[in-house]
Amino acid sequence: MSSSSESVPALFTPFQIGDIAVSNRVFMAPLTRNRATHGNDAPNALNVEYYRQRAGAGLIITEATQISQQGQGYVWTPGMYTAEQVKGWKVVTDAVHQAGGKIVAQLWHVGRISHVSLQPGGQAPVAPSAIPAKGKTYIESGFADVSPPRALRLDELPGIVADYVKAAENAKAAGFDGIEIHAANGYLLDQFLRDGTNTREDAYGGSIENRVRLTLEVVDAVTKVFGKGRVGIRISPVTPANDASDSNPQPLFNHLVAKLDEAGIAFIHVVEGATGGPRDILPFDYDALRKAFKGAYIANNGYDRAMAIDAVASGRADAVAFGKLFIANPDLVERLRADAALNAPEPSLFYGGDGKGYTDYPALADEAA
Repeated sequence: MSSSSESVPALFTPFQIGDIAVSNRVFMAPLTRNRATHGNDAPNALNVEYYRQRAGAGLIITEATQISQQGQGYVWTPGMYTAEQVKGWKVVTDAVHQAGGKIVAQLWHVGRISHVSLQPGGQAPVAPSAIPAKGKTYIESGFADVSPPRALRLDELPGIVADYVKAAENAKAAGFDGIEIHAANGYLLDQFLRDGTNTREDAYGGSIENRVRLTLEVVDAVTKVFGKGRVGIRISPVTPANDASDSNPQPLFNHLVAKLDEAGIAFIHVVEGATGGPRDILPFDYDALRKAFKGAYIANNGYDRAMAIDAVASGRADAVAFGKLFIANPDLVERLRADAALNAPEPSLFYGGDGKGYTDYPALADEAA
């Protein structure tokens, strides 16, 4: 028996990520799919089926879920701030747990990557500084340029933290195993982190210590809701996504991760390279983050089976999160374990719509039948 178990790559073995026990290290990355209920942004039966199908993942990290209406940047993305939304998410977590899976909610504030049509009262989106983003968002009429933002006032920042706390409380009520704070891909917390989007001259701008302040305040606040062992964070040190940039990302993210290590949270989830693009877009030492953090390191971006097996076997990562492959392969863990053929995703069906390109990708068992 021992020889056969030794031949199983570590990628497919159980792991303890903080206080969450997972059955394997193939994680499902957060994937915006724009299929929440029109009108109330609550999860529905279609979303339940989608997540249930993918419960074989060691850990599902939900699609980015806005903490408030102000935090929304795209149409039909789910929220975590109303009773209806919490009720919808509870059906999702129950289905995933009944199927033997684990699921954490990714909590999201988009900051400047929004449109006035999505904002309360048609107001301008908020940001650390009033710097418009070059980029588009997705509204009811289709893709549109993002709206110019206004800078958040100092006295508004405690309210942002409070919205994260409320969303964390709601995620707990909805039965999630934990939460992931979205501080990546050019959204609000990432906008505060990076000097290309943060030109503030108060306690939240200027020095690295000041620019990481809001993110660390959010981390501190939500760990009081879930406990440190059920909180993680997603970061993307060099991605240009959503017009994000920093003049010197290595010391910024080295400092942030050292502080996250002090905070004692369960994991860091790192987008290595350009989100959904080249891994080598800019030089960056991800191993430095790995070494600075005692919790789990989840690697993400452009991994295939061989890369993922090697990353975990070598100790470079504790788990690997897959995005597009999980869209098209609900049973991705089984397919990777068996080195089976993979379905190809259909990008035209990624955003919005119904079950087509969402819940109708076949599993190996379906193909065999």
